[in-house]
This record gives sequence, C-alpha cells and structure tokens, in this order.
Amino acid sequence: MLKKGSKLYSILTGTCPKCHNESMYVTKNPYALGQLFKMHERCSHCGTKYKIEPSFFYGAMYVSYGVGIAFAVAAFVIAFLLLESSLKTTFIAIVATLVVFMPVIIRLSRNIWINLFMKYDPEWKV
Repeated sequence: MLKKGSKLYSILTGTCPKCHNESMYVTKNPYALGQLFKMHERCSHCGTKYKIEPSFFYGAMYVSYGVGIAFAVAAFVIAFLLLESSLKTTFIAIVATLVVFMPVIIRLSRNIWINLFMKYDPEWKV
C-alpha cells in the first residue's frame, strides 16, 4: 500500500512533501472549486514553505499536460477497446473524462511538481 515516506504517498494524498503530516491544501476536496488553488503558506508541522518562489507552480502546467494525456488514454482504452464504443462516443467519453477530472488533474500536477523539488525527511526543521 501507500507508505508514509514515499513520493507516491505525498503525490496521491497532497501532504507536505517533507514530513507527510499535513495537507498542503486549505480544503482537501478538489471539487470545492472556489478553494481548488488555495494552499497553506507553510506546513504547520515542519515549517516547509510550499511556494518556493513566486509563480513556482507555473511548472505544474507542463506536468498537467502529461497527467491529462494519461487520463485521456485511460478513457480511450475503456471506451473504445473495452466497451467497443463508436469513435464519436469515445471522443465524447475522453472530453467528459477531462472535464470531470480537471480538478483532480490540477491537484495531482501540483503535487507531482513540488515533489520533484523536495524529498521526505521527517527530521527536517526550519
């Protein structure tokens, strides 16, 4: 399973990349659209600053492209290959998947991006 201390744990749960003890986001639910981008300034447990520099998360846009492609490919495989839907229905399924999962894709992309620059260290203090 997901073990505390792995990058995958931090990416999938949205926890602090340094200590894995607190959510980086004000609201854990990505579908609370008004709160989608709101993050804590720092981790209350270890003091890690999440926005390393101004516009730090612009890089997550590049990651979101790859994550979006992964979701689109999964929708294609399910709709076209497994369910044997028509090409038109498959296209609609891909678009619907991307629209429905957009908040999740945004959060996953931010989590992946910050985890590229920080690693788990439970003993780290500011």
